[in-house]
Amino acid sequence: MLAVLLSLLLAWQRLLPGPEKPLVLQPVPLLLASPLFTVTALHDARPGRPAVAWLLSASGAAPPQPVELQGGTEAALRQFVGRSLPVAAAARYRVAVRVLECRVQETPAAAGRQAAGQVTVRLAFDWQNAEGRIVQLTEYRGGARYLRPLASRAVVEPTLRQALLNGFVYLNQWLTQARAHDVRLATAVHPTFRYETRQTEADTLFYDPARPLAWTDFTGLPRPRGRYAAAVFPGFAYQGRPRVANGVVELELYLKIYVVRSSSWVAPDQRTAFNLNHEQRHFDLVRLVAERFRRKATPDSLTVEDYNSILQLQYLKSFTEMNHLQEQYDQETRGGTDAQAQERWNRRIDAELRGYGIMGP
Repeated sequence: MLAVLLSLLLAWQRLLPGPEKPLVLQPVPLLLASPLFTVTALHDARPGRPAVAWLLSASGAAPPQPVELQGGTEAALRQFVGRSLPVAAAARYRVAVRVLECRVQETPAAAGRQAAGQVTVRLAFDWQNAEGRIVQLTEYRGGARYLRPLASRAVVEPTLRQALLNGFVYLNQWLTQARAHDVRLATAVHPTFRYETRQTEADTLFYDPARPLAWTDFTGLPRPRGRYAAAVFPGFAYQGRPRVANGVVELELYLKIYVVRSSSWVAPDQRTAFNLNHEQRHFDLVRLVAERFRRKATPDSLTVEDYNSILQLQYLKSFTEMNHLQEQYDQETRGGTDAQAQERWNRRIDAELRGYGIMGP
């Protein structure tokens, strides 16, 4: 009796559909005229990592069966990408691929004895820039549809293969367009500086070696009698205009060293050349601090990710230096009343202005 039962069980098992053969992705050379990238890593990031394909059997009676890629999804995709994409040793962008979705889903077609297939592919592309930072570039979402006879799976692999390759065609097109303007693709920051010397504002005098301070610039109301004959309130600021060109952030910076006329004043009967020189030196000191700020902002000191915050921090340090210098200058010259100390500061400031090329020899 037991032998009969075993025989029936084996016969029943033979009637059940066997495991579906895995899909074999066939590498096909992808022709890109000017490949900008090379793939350095690929990771299967699908939640749960299910089977890639769910295909109807030849009988069409059973529900779709799970079908894997030969060798496993991640290994098969790595091999496929490695053998299909062009080797671009000089490619600018070394890209890592995250497979977010890769699925072939079949349902019975209305015509009968056919399977309708839906291919869905979603790839994320990341790039590690020159600073070592991982940058998320873009995502590709694509797919395809097909009809096939239940007896033949021949169309499945080519359809999936083409959907995958289309993702890399998209990436190359995206890089071609984005590298001209997308700051994420920049590899360096190149700052250039311009000093504002145009006198375009009625209440503001911008620093210009050819246009020193004059008493007519002191339009504020004189203060009550005190230790100072005059006062000037210089400062400096900067504005940045970034643009991306050929993978570099071209950062044009405008430096403004200025005096606000309405905040500057002179006491009656104190409009002497000696006093005016003392106030001019306050202005010169700000110009020197701004020059040092400019020279610290080198391409090596600025990163693509943080150039704004780096500049702002350096500006705050320079602003502190400016205030310290102004206080030291007034203390040592006693507000311009110590002629010998004033002369020492005159020589020191002139030497630094000449050293930076701000004034002639």
